[in-house]
Amino acid sequence: MPSAPVWGASDAAFRLSEVSAVIGRGDDCWRRAAHDVLRWRVKTRSGFQVDDQGPVQAGQHLLIRARVLGVTIVEPVEVVAVVEEHDRVGFSYRTLPGHPVDGEEAFIVHREEAGEVVLTVRSLTKRAPQQPWRALHPLLRVAQRVARRRYLRAL
Repeated sequence: MPSAPVWGASDAAFRLSEVSAVIGRGDDCWRRAAHDVLRWRVKTRSGFQVDDQGPVQAGQHLLIRARVLGVTIVEPVEVVAVVEEHDRVGFSYRTLPGHPVDGEEAFIVHREEAGEVVLTVRSLTKRAPQQPWRALHPLLRVAQRVARRRYLRAL
């Protein structure tokens, strides 16, 4: 059984980030974005490889890979929640041991009353407990900012 999400964590070491962007408007955009977000396209269109690009499922354990300067970085994760509502679709995952950071990330697509379709990316992260990632955390924070910008353009 997956552990509880860390969103409510009171540990001051966690750093919260939330970014959003309008990705379009109307029913066609909504259907495409809702479909794509639940099939890892935010990650894969941002340069990551995901083991399984089928529908996201709570409890799913996956390896996400990123190539940086010719080196493949492996990110083990577990999907902790999936949301599929009329005007809100998305999922969150938590990092597992071996991931470069410790925390959770969520990708949510929702519809505004005016018909705009919005992607929101939230993350709550802190230094990983293991080396070499712990020492590289300042560089990883820069990489996270770059990834967030890519995520907002992915859908």
